Amino acid sequence: MTSEQIIARNRAFEIGLYARFPVAFVRGDGARLWDADGRSYLDFFAGLAVNNLGHCHPAVVEAIRHQAGQLLHVSNLYHSAPVGELAELLCTHTFAARAFLCNSGAEANEAAMKLARRWGSDDGGGRYEILATVGSFHGRTFGTLTATGQEKYHQGFRPLLPGIRLVPFDDLAATEAAIAPETVAILVEPIQGEGGVVVPGPEYLRGLRALCDRRKLLLILDEIQTGLGRTGTLFAHEQAGIVPDIMSVAKALGGGVPIGAMLTTATLASVFTPGSHGTTFGGNLLACAAAAAAVRELAKPSLLEHVRTIGARFQAGLARLAARHPRITAVRGTGLMWGAILDGPGRDVVERALDRGLLINCTADRVLRFLPPLVLTEAEMDEGMAILDEALAA
Repeated sequence: MTSEQIIARNRAFEIGLYARFPVAFVRGDGARLWDADGRSYLDFFAGLAVNNLGHCHPAVVEAIRHQAGQLLHVSNLYHSAPVGELAELLCTHTFAARAFLCNSGAEANEAAMKLARRWGSDDGGGRYEILATVGSFHGRTFGTLTATGQEKYHQGFRPLLPGIRLVPFDDLAATEAAIAPETVAILVEPIQGEGGVVVPGPEYLRGLRALCDRRKLLLILDEIQTGLGRTGTLFAHEQAGIVPDIMSVAKALGGGVPIGAMLTTATLASVFTPGSHGTTFGGNLLACAAAAAAVRELAKPSLLEHVRTIGARFQAGLARLAARHPRITAVRGTGLMWGAILDGPGRDVVERALDRGLLINCTADRVLRFLPPLVLTEAEMDEGMAILDEALAA
């Protein structure tokens, strides 16, 4: 089928929930994609931070092939090796001692909030309220939608769920002032991605950890976008020298296969008992096999060092573009998670980049967001910057 034929069929039969660009991809390798007409594109978006290892990483593809020939699914009423292998890997590489495997980031955040409420009900003095932050994005289910601090995602869906309240991001004093007798947890992203690649001050996460300790609250970190190497360490909170009580991960976890996880301590995990939470497809064997392969690759020190090195080169490249193009008013980010803030809406730049064979994203209306695969080479980075230069100048 041609791109035109694929696009026509999708538009005819899908619910129109996505403002899709007129391109249909059929193949990927590393940082490159090819459409149905054979045209090549350089990917600086990585499936919204899903393809941290690039497209079709050999280790992930081989794990999928092997597991697909063995067994695809059994109920969570039974044990299986891929589930235990992935859970052990995640606990080995994090603060956590227990993992709940699910299907997506939204489901991981739902599990995190339910665990906090269960702990508040059983051991936390009857507390239930969760504080989230203005500008955040935590998912599109009703619980995560309520915790998402952006009005545009709430429109048409009110009333939202009770027991979740928003506080300013990167404002410790306002957060502490908002704590009520019923507050049990604070849910926050180390860097707000969908909110516009908003990087808090260096003391913010350390301050939240201290605040939670002082007020006996749980700290829930949403590392769905920032995790698994994106910022130059396996998880972004490592750079602040703190650990959360609960952490949600997804996106890059499966190397392109849908899967999420909620990670926590053994003590907190014990408040979940059989039947208090669960999922049919979470911990699917194919997804777990893919994720185990992906985590082994993403945790390699050489890859994380590469992210830090090429991330610095990426930052320097964006700084040069900002000096050449007055439309860029600021650049912010870390590792391979960057935003270029424009003086106005940026969709036209995204479209011109796409026309020239570069995939980028615009979030918060005027923030060009760059989330390239962590395996991006220097040559690919320079090629992408040259295309971006043209797109900004056109």
